[in-house]
Amino acid sequence: MITLKDLEFLSALARHKHFARAAEECGVSQPAFSMRIRGLEERLDVAIVRRGNRFQGFTSEGDALIRHARKILGDVQLLEQELRAARGEVTGQLALGVVPTAITHAAAMAGRLRERHPGLTLRIQAATSLKIQQGLENGLYDAGITYTEGISRDVMRVDRLYDEHYLLLAPIDMAPRQNGTATWVEASELPLCLLEPGMLNRRILDNVFGELGLNPTVIAEASGFSALMAMTANGVAATVIPEVLVESLGGVGGAVALPLVEPVLEKELSLVSLNRDPELLVVDALRDACLTD
Repeated sequence: MITLKDLEFLSALARHKHFARAAEECGVSQPAFSMRIRGLEERLDVAIVRRGNRFQGFTSEGDALIRHARKILGDVQLLEQELRAARGEVTGQLALGVVPTAITHAAAMAGRLRERHPGLTLRIQAATSLKIQQGLENGLYDAGITYTEGISRDVMRVDRLYDEHYLLLAPIDMAPRQNGTATWVEASELPLCLLEPGMLNRRILDNVFGELGLNPTVIAEASGFSALMAMTANGVAATVIPEVLVESLGGVGGAVALPLVEPVLEKELSLVSLNRDPELLVVDALRDACLTD
């Protein structure tokens, strides 16, 4: 008989695609984890995992089992939440994947969620837009805050949150002026530090520069905005950054923030979750905290 523990182990392996990391999440040793998967295969008399020197994916039977496992585990999670809700509680954990540009927005929203549902723990993890969509599909995340473009609305519920605007953040002695606005042409003429190319925010900026026929000099790249702002504050380079990040800090010492124009760029960010009927109660609570004051 297949147990919920079997399904939890399979779901962890599908998320991590790595036996050791999946075993760590499940709180067992890698040999014990592998034996559990092997034992399930023997009971079902089918191969679930394609094996080599490392994890190589699931067989077609394994893929079918994973699809059912995710649905069953989701139904169990919903049942547990409904039982707690019957007692007037919204408790448990909610995993939220957030693109780096929206981390401060997520932090502010976490405060509202805590006020309304003190028994609910929010786990925020920074991730790329692609990783968020994949994480929603494989059960790593319950919801995500990401760029609206590219979201498959046939499988995802999308609730608009806000439009992202961009600033040139430059060391005082590099800034084209101390107040007012800056153009993308002026930004391209400065040494820049930007996010890594694989991140959607970076691709958005590269597209703008490309459409204007500009070839900016990027002297440093990072996986998060903290490093970019630190380099700018220390006079190393300028950066292009979402306005909401600078506003959340009340400015960056040693740097000038100038809204970028010609063109004015706006990108919509949304709260996304898998289409479910009924919806997870913790996601409903999150949506309420995101979309109401």
